[in-house]
Amino acid sequence: MTTQRSHRLDSADWFGKTCAGLVLGFSLAVAVSGLCAWLTPGGIAGGNGKIQFVMWLMAPLWAGVLCFVFLFRDSRRAWLWLGGANLVACGLLAGVRGLLG
Repeated sequence: MTTQRSHRLDSADWFGKTCAGLVLGFSLAVAVSGLCAWLTPGGIAGGNGKIQFVMWLMAPLWAGVLCFVFLFRDSRRAWLWLGGANLVACGLLAGVRGLLG
């Protein structure tokens, strides 16, 4: 029989989680908004409305990551998962820029 260990969410790692959300959340928001800029119709040279939309998309993406970072069990997991997400997003952005640029 396997016993499941229940881990309660608490605020013990709030500083590390907050730092992960601020630093890695920002870079993740930049990469995702860059992907939106490159992959939507018109590419990176889209009109002024598209540039404004992509610019304003950064704030809710960053705020969303900063809100959800507190659902991680500890700050180590937050840094690892957000770091991995950053590697994937930046890799996709580099690939898209290489193909379309």
